[in-house]
Amino acid sequence: MRHPKIRKILVANRGEIAVRIMRTCRDLGLTTVALFSDPDRDALHVRYADEAYPLPGAAPQDTYLREDRIFEIARQARVDAIHPGYGFLSENAAFAAASLEHGFRFIGPPAEAIRRLGEKTRARSLMAEAGVPVVPGTPPLETAAAAAAEADRLGYPVLVKAAAGGGGKGMRLVSKAEEMDGSFAACGREALSAFGDSRVYLEKYLKDPHHVEFQILADVHGRVVHLNERECSIQRRHQKIIEETPSPVLTRDLRRRMGEAAVRAARAGGYVNAGTVEFLVDDERRFYFLEMNTRLQVEHPVTELVTGIDLVERQIRIAEGGAVEETPPSPRGHALECRIYAEDPQNDFLPSPGYIKRLVPPGGPGIRDDSGVYAGFRIPTEYDPLISKLVVWGENRKQALSRMQRALEEYVLTGVRTNIPFLRQIVRHPEFLQGRYDTHFVPRRREELLREAGHRPEPLALAAAAVLAWLAEDRGETIQFLARMAPSPWKTSGRPGGFER
Repeated sequence: MRHPKIRKILVANRGEIAVRIMRTCRDLGLTTVALFSDPDRDALHVRYADEAYPLPGAAPQDTYLREDRIFEIARQARVDAIHPGYGFLSENAAFAAASLEHGFRFIGPPAEAIRRLGEKTRARSLMAEAGVPVVPGTPPLETAAAAAAEADRLGYPVLVKAAAGGGGKGMRLVSKAEEMDGSFAACGREALSAFGDSRVYLEKYLKDPHHVEFQILADVHGRVVHLNERECSIQRRHQKIIEETPSPVLTRDLRRRMGEAAVRAARAGGYVNAGTVEFLVDDERRFYFLEMNTRLQVEHPVTELVTGIDLVERQIRIAEGGAVEETPPSPRGHALECRIYAEDPQNDFLPSPGYIKRLVPPGGPGIRDDSGVYAGFRIPTEYDPLISKLVVWGENRKQALSRMQRALEEYVLTGVRTNIPFLRQIVRHPEFLQGRYDTHFVPRRREELLREAGHRPEPLALAAAAVLAWLAEDRGETIQFLARMAPSPWKTSGRPGGFER
C-alpha cells in the first residue's frame, strides 16, 4: 500500500549526517527543516536547510533528545515526515511510535522492530530461533557475582556489554575474575548514562575477529534484500574509524551464506526500511550475529559508491510505501571510508574542540567528502567530534587505496587536532595494504602508528596550508576576489536562507 508523497522532512539530527540527508532531499525536490542547539546556531546543516528552528540549550538531553520540542517544531513547520539520521533518537522505539501518533511518518523501521532488535539479548534469542549463529553469551545479569559465575562457564576472556547498547559504548573486556566487579559496575553506569538502561550481559570474547556487516533494505510488501558487506574491523575503543567494501577476507561462498543469514535476521525482526546486520567472523571463518542497527549507518556511503544506490532516497521511498528492487544492482569496484574526527590520537584520542581555522578537503577522481563543518566553525564540546567522512572509490582495491592515501595527504584542516595523521599511517601499513587485519589491529599496532604519525612529514598538506596562510595573511584582496568568483551555494540556489527569525 502506497502512502501520500512526502514533501517536507524534518531532520532530527545535526552535523554531517543532517547535511547528507538534506542533499538527497534537495535532489528529490523536497523541503528540509533543520534543528539547532545554541552551539550549532551557525552550523552547516542550519545554513543548508530550507528552514531552521532553535532548540534552546546545549546538552543533548536539552536539545536533540527533547522529543516534545521536536514534535512542536514539526507541527509548526508542517512537515510530513521525520528522518532521525543516526545517534540521538534514531533507535528510540518510543520516538518512532510517537512520530506516527503525532501524524508524521518516521523514516526508519517500525517501533516494534526497534524494540525487538534494539534489546541485544532479545535480539540474540530471535536470531537463534531464525537459525542465525550467535556468539555464546548470557541474558541480562543482575549482579557482578552472577556475571563471574557465567564467565567461569563461558571461559575468560569475556565482554561485559550493555543490553541496550551500541556504537562501542557500554562495553568492557574482562580477562580474569578479579576484574569483574569493577568492569560490571562501570559498564552498568555507562549504559545507564548513554542509553537510559543499566542492564548488562556477557558475551564470549572472540580472538582476532573481523567485524563484517551487511546492508539491508526491506519494504512494507515483505521484500528483503541485502547490498553485500562492509568490513569494519579498523576500530579504536571499539568504534570504527575505517570501513571498506568488499571485505578482503570474505570468499564468495562465505559472502553468500552471510547475506542469506542477514536477510533471515531482518525477517525475524519484522524489519522495514534500511538497516544493518553486524557479524563477527573468527579466525576459522565462522560467523556469528553481533547485533542489528535499526538505522542508517555512519559508513553507508561505501555501499552507495559500489552500488550506485542512494540509501537515503531508498529510505524515503520505502516510507512512502514503495517497493525494494527484487534484484539490486551488482556492486562494482572497491570503496573505503575514513572517519575524520576532531580528536588527538597522541592524547588517548580525546576530543579536540575549537575553531577550524582553515579547511581544504581533497578532490579529484573517486573522492567524496561528507562534511558538516567549514572554516570558521567551532567544533562544540557537547557532541560527538566527527568532522567528516572521507570516502573514495576505485575500480579495484589497489586503486581505491592509492586514492585514499592521496586524499588524506591533501586534506588540510587546521585549528583543531584531528586523527588524519593517524589514518595516513594505517592506510600505508603493510598489513592493511595486504588486507591482513582484524579488530585488534589498532590496539596491537597503536604505539607504532602513533610514533610514525608524530614524526612523518606531510608535504602536500603542509604545502597547501602554507599557501593558504600566505593568501589569508598577505593577500586579502585575492581572498576577496576568489569569494566573489565562488559565492556560497545556498545564496545562489534560489531557496530561502533557512533561519527561523
